[in-house]
Amino acid sequence: MFRLGYRSALLVAAGLWCATPEAKAQYAWDFGAHLGGANYLGEMGGKEQTRRDFVWDMKLGQTRWALGGFARRKINRTISLNAGLMYLRIQGADALSLNRGRVGRNLNFRNDMFELYLRPEFTIFQDNDLGGRGKYRTDFRLFAYAGAALYYSNPKGQLNRTGEFFALRPLNTELAEYSPLGFAIPAGIGFHFTKSRKHRFGFDFGWRTTFSDYLDDVSTVYVDPARLPGGPNGLSAQMYDQSAFAYALDPTLPDPANYGWKPPTPGPSKKGENKRGDPTHNDSYLTMTLTYSYVLRGQSNFYRQRYNWVRGAKRVGRKSRAKF
Repeated sequence: MFRLGYRSALLVAAGLWCATPEAKAQYAWDFGAHLGGANYLGEMGGKEQTRRDFVWDMKLGQTRWALGGFARRKINRTISLNAGLMYLRIQGADALSLNRGRVGRNLNFRNDMFELYLRPEFTIFQDNDLGGRGKYRTDFRLFAYAGAALYYSNPKGQLNRTGEFFALRPLNTELAEYSPLGFAIPAGIGFHFTKSRKHRFGFDFGWRTTFSDYLDDVSTVYVDPARLPGGPNGLSAQMYDQSAFAYALDPTLPDPANYGWKPPTPGPSKKGENKRGDPTHNDSYLTMTLTYSYVLRGQSNFYRQRYNWVRGAKRVGRKSRAKF
């Protein structure tokens, strides 16, 4: 009896040891898509006050699309790893601001960006049987994440708010060279419902902290237009100061003399002299997307038991029942 019990215990332990990783791998992968909107916080647009951080200075009317695809791997019950590629547009215009100083500056931009991200997701709350009916058909997961992203940025702007959009980086409007590639830290929160262990519907809110102030091509000061590409009458000079056009439409705005370049006064430079942007804050952007993904299921227990020999495992024949 002892020998039989010992062998049975070994078989049960071995079975559990083998089944555990297989069970974890059963629903480890899901592949899906993002669809939603994107916005940004930077020098352009905004409300009546000077720049405020996070969403408090954001113009919701300037929200544009964000879409992409992702793959997610469940590492354990707490952590998943999500990698994806997104295409999004951010944009802003001083003409839409409630701050009269910004309206008078009259700059604008739009930026079609690509983002490649990798992020771990940490489960905050999970219910494997939503509704508590005992059928386990729908589960819910709330998670937070922080990771790393590489993005491609290409800001463009219009002259006098109409017509063609011109790529701003080659125009070198502030005589500052910056790369189209940048690094960002995505952080956010999301949730999803999994229906019948196959279909996963969710929501994702993510904020990107960047290390660049040139997503909108505005950061520092007006420079001497004679030093710009094409000189004082070139396209670069026309794009970097458009205050005269705004004043012509609305003479109650600040005088164009408040904008543009002025020769520095003798002595120490004054704070705000030739100010065009705010170099003390980098630009950032966010996405708010609905998500759908399909959960891949591993090989069934039936397949593993009956056709395991196809993968090279030794085929075991049926054993007769022990007789006592």
